[in-house]
Amino acid sequence: MTAQFGMIGLAVMGANLALNIEEHGFSVAVWNRETETMEKFIATNAGKKFTGTKSLEELVQAVERPRRIMMMIMAGAPVDMTIDKLMPLLDEGDVVIDGGNSWFKDTQARTAKLESKKLHFVGSGVSGGEEGARFGPSLMPGGSKESWECIKPVFEAIAAKSDSGPCVTHVGPDGAGHFVKMVHNGIEYGDMELIAEAYEMLRKGLGADAEELATIFDEWNRGPLESFLIEITAHIFRVKDPETGAPLVDKVLDKAGQKGTGKWTAQTALDLAVPIPTIAAAIDARVLSSMKAERVAASKVLHGPGEKPNIADRKQFIADVHDALYVSKICSYAQGMALIQAGSREWKWSIDMREMARIWKAGCIIRARFLDSIMRAYERKADLTNLLLDDEFSADVQKSQPSWRRTVAFAQANGIAIPAMSASLSYFDAYRAAELPLNLTQAQRDYFGSHTYQRNDKGADTPFVHTDWIHK
Repeated sequence: MTAQFGMIGLAVMGANLALNIEEHGFSVAVWNRETETMEKFIATNAGKKFTGTKSLEELVQAVERPRRIMMMIMAGAPVDMTIDKLMPLLDEGDVVIDGGNSWFKDTQARTAKLESKKLHFVGSGVSGGEEGARFGPSLMPGGSKESWECIKPVFEAIAAKSDSGPCVTHVGPDGAGHFVKMVHNGIEYGDMELIAEAYEMLRKGLGADAEELATIFDEWNRGPLESFLIEITAHIFRVKDPETGAPLVDKVLDKAGQKGTGKWTAQTALDLAVPIPTIAAAIDARVLSSMKAERVAASKVLHGPGEKPNIADRKQFIADVHDALYVSKICSYAQGMALIQAGSREWKWSIDMREMARIWKAGCIIRARFLDSIMRAYERKADLTNLLLDDEFSADVQKSQPSWRRTVAFAQANGIAIPAMSASLSYFDAYRAAELPLNLTQAQRDYFGSHTYQRNDKGADTPFVHTDWIHK
């Protein structure tokens, strides 16, 4: 039997994607470096349209042309090693897909390498975790238009579906798909940190226990914050520890891990000169959380405000935290979307921003009602430079600004760390400022390093000048 699709790698994500593809009517040839894993997969799924292969040569021979072969393996060197073994076995027009979290510049290089041999390469973001892979992920493929047309029937079939269609689109050429997935993950970092900070405000500021927190987050999930992450947060607060009967979340060590895509987002933003302070604060928060022993030691030496917070109106406090979370989230997405636009300009990808919001509406970790508002913003103005400039978002921020400021002020006054919410507010205040104090910074740079500066009273194209500040 000739298979219609090939899958390399049968760990959780690869196996679940293969099951998803087969379930949607496509026969799949599978290969895994450990043959035993492949044989177990085939045995477990007897009677389904799978062909087990024991070598890459067998896999390639088992897939119909033009071949569509997807790798779900560890990013980095394993991808290059597999490509090097695959290339001599393939024919002109075949498509190789990398579904891992690869560095987008590696994807650009791999695309050029395969295209020089008249082969196609697709770097595709896959979001949604194990469940998404099995029942419908959000897919972000980048590559040539020809490669997209070849994989489109499969990807549209297996992608999550929302009321706006399958959660997949052709993102753009070469590294565009992996770039968007990288930024998606950065936005995810921001989302998760902002939710954690709202939890911190309610826990330390309000003294809310897990039961009350679950009720609050359930309520929030019926409004503008409705999302997968808010939904699972409410659920988490209700899970009990089987050992103690206490809320399990209270037994989880406060050290957050990361796999690198958030760090890449921050590095790339610096390279492209795009400010993403909310996302950067979320990354820093995870790094700080990993310093558990050092933080415990510091807590015995460094002390904040002595008095416990006094909340006069609990209902208003909860409403304030809700609004602060929502508008901070707007700022985080504004930063992420601006970074995607900058990448699109830099590498001439012509990314459709409305489509990015659309394909995140289901399947992925950041799926949320909020994405409909982002879609509408780009429908009103396709080249919108910043979400804060959209009328709908601008009105939301203006309306919630008092709550936002009260929340951040309360946290600062009571020694509660909310770095991402604070960063969002500072971003908003800096972005809306016609003048910033960096005139002084530029004067200092010119003073000690003759870096020159422009005058603000000589027109837009005024030349750079230097002043001998020392002898003035």
